[in-house]
Amino acid sequence: MAEQVPVAGQTQVGGDPFEEMLVNMGPQHPSTHGVLRLLIRVSGEYVEDCRFHIGYLHRCHEKISESQTYVQNIPLSDRLDYVGAVPNGWAQCLAVEKLAGLEVPARAEYLRVIAAELQRIASHLLFVGTMGTDLGAVTMFLFGMREREMVIDLLEAMSGARLTYHYIRIGGVARDLPDGFAERAVRTLDTVLSRIPDYDDLFTNNRILRERAERVGVIPAQTALEHGFSGPTLRASGVPYDVRRCDPYGIYDRFEFDVPLGSNGDVYDRFTIRLREIEQSSRIVRQALEGIEGVDGPIRTPIKGRFRPAPGWAYAHVEGARGDVGYYIVSQGGDSPYRLKVRSPCFGNLAGLEHLIWGWKIADVVAILGSIDIVLGCVDR
Repeated sequence: MAEQVPVAGQTQVGGDPFEEMLVNMGPQHPSTHGVLRLLIRVSGEYVEDCRFHIGYLHRCHEKISESQTYVQNIPLSDRLDYVGAVPNGWAQCLAVEKLAGLEVPARAEYLRVIAAELQRIASHLLFVGTMGTDLGAVTMFLFGMREREMVIDLLEAMSGARLTYHYIRIGGVARDLPDGFAERAVRTLDTVLSRIPDYDDLFTNNRILRERAERVGVIPAQTALEHGFSGPTLRASGVPYDVRRCDPYGIYDRFEFDVPLGSNGDVYDRFTIRLREIEQSSRIVRQALEGIEGVDGPIRTPIKGRFRPAPGWAYAHVEGARGDVGYYIVSQGGDSPYRLKVRSPCFGNLAGLEHLIWGWKIADVVAILGSIDIVLGCVDR
């Protein structure tokens, strides 16, 4: 069991103090989950200080958006959190629709929910796999990727793509469901849920992995709120904040689902919370597939070729796979936004983590960082 040492430099072995040294972890390191550099000062195995260095994967999304049209900007959002792309586009489209006063057709609202929740399941399955690899359980990665490919197949059937979908468009969505999609989706969800007990056997009931995760990297609820955490990381600390519930958008107020919460805010809670969210997203998709059967009509509200929202500003946010994704857009009545600002959940979660890993062992840093589930394209937006 890992123990936190507040002043690691004072720890002694055989009467001799540990020698301090600086260690670079990343930016080319598999456990940083992208091009993130950690500059760590260690004393023995314990971390005395840590600084995050970002900027190796800068998307320039905010600045580029000022020189492109509103329609051209939508595909760029998929390149931020590229393994949880659908909610990014939804947040941006919501902000633009607020500016322009556009109403989204009822059928498109159901399609947006289906795509977003399938994306959440796919993203959490990737997390499950990579978290296992970070802690030495390679089988977990193989299992997670196996189920994720099945969910990605559904998203490909909806959008024609497997990573950056550009499915949600201003005023609606790109295309309707293909024939037989509902039956295929239900079979896939049944398969995914039937295999979650395997994940429990491999991780949540595994003594070795539990010792690597329980009471490690504890983030108290108040600390999580003060540092701006969101998403599963915040809910693992026991804070019941989910945008779908606290500030409903689309038609989420029509669905029944629970918001899973943790109790300790440790690595273990941040892992198990995502397993429970897979189950709840499955509930939502099933309800949406049932509800859309009685809803006909268009899937997109037409917009003008020269789309120019009225001058003003709008902010919209959604619950992404990693937390609260927000878009603030300022219009001066032209073809392009005067200003576009992204509220990145990964940036907020990472920024608040820096000093929380002081005092833990280097091996624990891998587990703590992995449990936050960052994507560097989202951080370097």
